Amino acid sequence: MSENISVKDNHITIDPITRLEGHGKIEIFLDNKGDVDRAILQIPELRGFEQFAVGRPVEEMPRITPRICGVCPTAHHMASTKTCDAVFHVEPTPTAKMIRELIYNAFQFEDHTLHFFFLGGPDFVVGPQAPKGERNILGVIGKVGLEIGGKVIRARREARDIINYLGGKIIHPVCGLPGGVSKGLDEEHRKEFLESAKFLVEFAQFALKIFDDIVLKNKEYVDVVVGDAYQIKTYYMGLVDENNKIDFYDGDIRVVDPEGKEFVKFKPRDYLKHVSEHVEPWSYIKFPFLKNIGWKGFTEGKESGVYRVAPLARLNVSDGMKTPLAQEHYEKMYETLGGKPSHHTLAFHWARLIEALQATEQMVYLLENKDITNPDIRNIPTETPDEGVGVVEAPRGTLFHHYKTDNRGIVTEANLIVATVNNSAAINMSIEKAAKAFIKGGKVTEGLLNMAEMAFRPYDPCHACGTHALPGDMPLIINIYNNQGELVERLKKDSR
Repeated sequence: MSENISVKDNHITIDPITRLEGHGKIEIFLDNKGDVDRAILQIPELRGFEQFAVGRPVEEMPRITPRICGVCPTAHHMASTKTCDAVFHVEPTPTAKMIRELIYNAFQFEDHTLHFFFLGGPDFVVGPQAPKGERNILGVIGKVGLEIGGKVIRARREARDIINYLGGKIIHPVCGLPGGVSKGLDEEHRKEFLESAKFLVEFAQFALKIFDDIVLKNKEYVDVVVGDAYQIKTYYMGLVDENNKIDFYDGDIRVVDPEGKEFVKFKPRDYLKHVSEHVEPWSYIKFPFLKNIGWKGFTEGKESGVYRVAPLARLNVSDGMKTPLAQEHYEKMYETLGGKPSHHTLAFHWARLIEALQATEQMVYLLENKDITNPDIRNIPTETPDEGVGVVEAPRGTLFHHYKTDNRGIVTEANLIVATVNNSAAINMSIEKAAKAFIKGGKVTEGLLNMAEMAFRPYDPCHACGTHALPGDMPLIINIYNNQGELVERLKKDSR
């Protein structure tokens, strides 16, 4: 039994869970037969970034919010920059928008590659019940070979070089300004980065071939992917362009129901008309739901307000990909999975690689346009700041930033709904369904528990991003019940 797993009195704790950003633990409660009665993902960490923002000049927010997470800082930087555009009522120049999109597509590719090869991929490349010590990047390299491992490292480095040059920093970019960016692109670097982008297109296709060879040609793996244990029927949300194609940087927010029909489409600034948040006493993370349906608990189906975001959700809400090679794989995925929308949670991994391919194709498209070297990279704000909303598609899903300021541009209120938070209810539902499918009669092995953990990895959760609101004196309360439903212990941890 792994050292991070404990079993006591019909209660299984996996603490910490592995291969994710941030901290979390899974609590699994068994009934008298040893079957799973309930399972929850508990997030014990608290990070009060929304409170940190109050009192700061709003133009500092694109430099403050990337500190939320070292894995996805570019998503927060870009959402924050777009929010500052809205606060100051200024549009970036066409060149500035192209540079932002180039940075963001490079980031999207780099982050998706990180997740597939380092975090989610080991479950398939090495095997879901392989020894724990082998389910990691070293196990992946051992399976696919050192040469491929070298290509993974090179691809991520070349994408990160683009972000580093234009963003100013790779971990916490500083390039975004209200109305534009702080650094332009010269012809020499345009040519250099274009060659890198073309290599990344080849690598993204190569990654999809690995998925095809290792997962899709393995009937046992395919049966797991399409099996009922990893399937929940929910609504889906994501940004789309004017043609309802996937757009990571800009667009309208589209929501489709579990049958794939459009439920609503709205401007990012109207998000509070459509999204609300539920809280539970056992976790610091919130549980967003569709306001026009309401919170009906951790239940799936058309009558539940639970929705999902991130790669598979974006493919489900769209009418296709923006780029031709990615579109071919989009069509293949839905043909293989039996139609659209797909509710197969493990298909998030496949959708993630298809999105990585679109990101690289989009980089080539942007870099082939010489207008990207135009020195006109900023419109200076002239209007009085007040309030704004900025939304991008983070690798983990739809990311909302919302700031209010006084007339001097000092932040008076900030609200962030982070990608992982949008998925929080679905993650809990996915874990419980998988745990019920694999843990029977009290039989608990490390491999079976990893099968339960596999239910959260497709979402690529980042709980460092997910717990922002400082609740004052509201404590984290954990109620522990026996199998008769009687309260046997209450644990309380104040946030102060």
